[in-house]
Amino acid sequence: MFLTVPTIMTWTRIVAIPLIVGVFYLNIPVVERNLIATVMFMIFAATDWLDGFLARKLNQTSAFGAFLDPVADKFLVSASLLVLVHLQRADVFVALIIIGREIAISALREWMALIGATKSVAVHMIGKIKTAVQMVAIPFLLFDGRLFGVINTHEWGTWLIWISAILTVWSMGYYLQKAIPEIRARAK
Repeated sequence: MFLTVPTIMTWTRIVAIPLIVGVFYLNIPVVERNLIATVMFMIFAATDWLDGFLARKLNQTSAFGAFLDPVADKFLVSASLLVLVHLQRADVFVALIIIGREIAISALREWMALIGATKSVAVHMIGKIKTAVQMVAIPFLLFDGRLFGVINTHEWGTWLIWISAILTVWSMGYYLQKAIPEIRARAK
């Protein structure tokens, strides 16, 4: 099931990356660039929930879709964080924590799949909360202004991205704790 509606939606998150980055190279006012990038990120991020919902609803789940979905999410988040670091709206340390964790946990999950222990590192609620916080923080930082003339999105986004970094470390600790018994068993 390489080209199903849910899989195509997942691919759009990968295709979105150069589009979101490219917005910041347009010769238009900064406020407009920020708004366009924010709206694009929110639309593409929403496909994360929608593709999974449609895959289940249309009975179009597949091993390829299950593989591609988290990869697309990690690409979109990582690219957006790099843009935010470049724009000096996010600290490089936060980006390193989040991107480093994603690489480490992806490698851990791959290894656990090879040894038949994927249940040990199945997605947990803390990982879902981390993702939700990131998906609010990133558009706030992309927007970088006052929402409804009241909410300072840069300030809120900065707090949320740091909370996300903390949740990132916490979730990595959780997954490593679950994997350690399997790792020890294989090391003997």
